[in-house]
Amino acid sequence: MRVYEVGDGPAEVAIVAAVHGDEPCGVRAIERLIAEEPDLERSVKFIVANEEALEAEQRYLDEDLNRAFPGDPQADTHEGRLANQLAAELTGCTTLSVHSTQSFAEPFAVIKSVDEVARAVCPHIPVEFLVQTDRFADGRLVGHPHTIEVESGLQGTDEAAENAYWLSRGFLAATGALSPPASDSTVDAGGRQDVDVYRLTEQLPKPDADTYEVLVRNFEQVEPGETWARVDGDPIRAEEPFVPILVSARGYENQFGYAATHIGSVNWPSATLQVKQYSLENGITATPVILGRISREVSVR
Repeated sequence: MRVYEVGDGPAEVAIVAAVHGDEPCGVRAIERLIAEEPDLERSVKFIVANEEALEAEQRYLDEDLNRAFPGDPQADTHEGRLANQLAAELTGCTTLSVHSTQSFAEPFAVIKSVDEVARAVCPHIPVEFLVQTDRFADGRLVGHPHTIEVESGLQGTDEAAENAYWLSRGFLAATGALSPPASDSTVDAGGRQDVDVYRLTEQLPKPDADTYEVLVRNFEQVEPGETWARVDGDPIRAEEPFVPILVSARGYENQFGYAATHIGSVNWPSATLQVKQYSLENGITATPVILGRISREVSVR
């Protein structure tokens, strides 16, 4: 695990990348942010979690890290020990965990519940949907206090890395760590309204087979009797209506993804922030601020 501490004083904000080693978009976003040497107003931890899986270009080495929390320092698995160290590193931090998928190209947020943290942060990050995963939060980082996950787009794409960068910037603005680049005046920093909220209701099992095919789009409701997938050419039909989320043929080993129900929408209040001018287009000179920086390698034994 690699930890960058940027700024002065103890960090209360964190961004975590590479919880899964085959999802490099968050690492690219972190490296881009650090290279820019932003003028942070609060100290931030930037964490590259599962370096070993990232190097191997594998989701995990021994077990899924995002099912291993809170972990155990004496665990038999690499990810079990790593989960314990990562959870300790994030104590007291409002956290963004950056992911990507094999199922959906547009960013969305995953939350344990629509709590005060979600209400404070989500208006400022460019997502169209919120997914509440309270029934399936056990073992996941999103179950850690004050944590939001974001799915940045399709795994391995430049678009996902670009989305991860802007999602991270929005999160830093929402937590008061970074002013958005804009003008000297008060600007709209969010304020999107009627963001749809879905709640995961069940896992969609994937039987052993040679071929899988998904015939529906995520976030679009499937009606009873509709064929939504094929397994070795045989149709799987919906018995009840559901909304597919994180559903793909290859994303998970033992399940297609999740069934969800639309539970309503969140009406965000108009959000405005007083921001600083970083742009040089109007002839304003910006002097970069060199921040205190600590890079730590945390070994998992």
